[in-house]
Amino acid sequence: MDATKVPQITLNTGDKVPCVGLGTFGSDRFDADEVSNAVAGAIRAGYRMIDCAACYGNEKEIGKVIADALKEGVCERKDMYIMTKVWNDMHRHCEESARQSIADLRCEYIDLFFIHWPFPNYHAPHCDVTSRNPDSKPFSVEEFMDTYRQCEALVKKGIIRHIGISNMTVPKLEQVIDKFEIKPVACEIELHPCMQQQELFDYLVAHDIQPVGYMPMGSPMRPERDMEPDDIADLQLPEMKKIAEAHGVHPAIIALKWAIQRGQIPIPFSIHNYVANLECTVTEPLTDEEMEIIAGLEKNNRLVKGQVFLWPGAKDWHDLWDEDGTIADCPDAI
Repeated sequence: MDATKVPQITLNTGDKVPCVGLGTFGSDRFDADEVSNAVAGAIRAGYRMIDCAACYGNEKEIGKVIADALKEGVCERKDMYIMTKVWNDMHRHCEESARQSIADLRCEYIDLFFIHWPFPNYHAPHCDVTSRNPDSKPFSVEEFMDTYRQCEALVKKGIIRHIGISNMTVPKLEQVIDKFEIKPVACEIELHPCMQQQELFDYLVAHDIQPVGYMPMGSPMRPERDMEPDDIADLQLPEMKKIAEAHGVHPAIIALKWAIQRGQIPIPFSIHNYVANLECTVTEPLTDEEMEIIAGLEKNNRLVKGQVFLWPGAKDWHDLWDEDGTIADCPDAI
C-alpha cells in the first residue's frame, strides 16, 4: 500500500502521523527475529509508525531491519515515526535509556519517547503473575515529574522529538497536568471495544493529548500471565461477528476500524496480517449505527492488570488503576 495514502492525525505540535502503527511486543510468544521480520515486511507494506520499547528485548533486531529498509530506499528516516519507551528501572536514567534505544534502533533520534509506566516498579522479563518486587512503590507525583523533566531535557537536546505518557489514569493526570513545561503529545493506554476507557479518552482529547491504543483487538495472544477466566474475547462477541460479516472481513478489522474512526491510534502487532490491518484504513468505514453498537460493548474488561507492579501493602491490581477516583497510597497527591 502507498504509505502516503494512509490517513494521518495531527498532534498538538502540528506534526502529522499515521492513523495506525505497528506494535512490536511479542507477548512472550514470538522471538525477536519473528517480530523484526514482521517489522521488515510492514515497512515495505507501507507502515511508517513503529511502536517499540526497551523492555520488549527486540530493539536491536528491529533496528537492523529499519536500517536495511532505509538503505534500500524503501523510505527515508524523516518518513518514519519511531516510538519507544523508558522502562521502569531506568526512570533515573532517561537519557541513557534513550541513547541506548537510538543505538539499538539505529534511528539517530526518537520521534516519541514514552514513560512506559508511571512508577519505577521493575519486574523481571517473563515473570509470572505472582511475581512481586519488594522495592515497588505506589505512584508519586515527585518521582513521576522527575522522570518527565528528564524527558523534557531530552527534547531540548534533540535526542527525542516528542514526549509520551502511558498507562495513566485521570486521577494521576490531574496531579501532573499543570506541571508540564513541554506538553505530552500522546498517551498510550489499553483500548479495545470491551475496554473503551471513555472518561480517560475524553480527558485526553480535552487536553489535546492523542490517545494511542494498545491491544486494539483485545489481544487474544497476550501473555498467559495476563489471562484470567473472566476475561472477555472482544472478537468473539456476536455483535462484532455480525458487523464483520456485513463488511466481509474478520472481526479484528472491525476493531481497528472502530478505533480509527473513534480517533485513537491503534498499534496492533501481527506476524502475518499487518497488510490487511493497514489497508483497512482506506476501505469502507463503519456506519454510525455500527459505531454505536460497538460503543455499547464497553465492559471495563481490563486485560493488562499489572499485578507484577504491586507494592507491599497494596490490596490487589485494582489499586493500580485509581478506580474510586483516588490514587492508592500516593505519598504526595494534593
